[in-house]
Amino acid sequence: MIENSNDLGVITVVLERLSKQRLPRAIHLKEKVDRGERLNDFDIAFLEQVISDSRRSQLIVERYPQYQPLLAQVINLYKEIIDKAVENEQDPGGR
Repeated sequence: MIENSNDLGVITVVLERLSKQRLPRAIHLKEKVDRGERLNDFDIAFLEQVISDSRRSQLIVERYPQYQPLLAQVINLYKEIIDKAVENEQDPGGR
């Protein structure tokens, strides 16, 4: 249960942004790197921003541990994208 109204507002905004913006874009990037494509500067800037946001979200998760599994899954998705992007960059035959 969320007791602080400020926390409720933050959580609501974060979850809405995740479902409507961040997750669809992350899925697109995952598909892109899984096809062997490289990330462009815009893609990299997006990942830098979501990683920064994820770090800030950890403060809320410390107070509301029920969100820990969701945050862990999101961070894992970003890690998979980054790992595959690095692999694609190291592939001399990459696209």
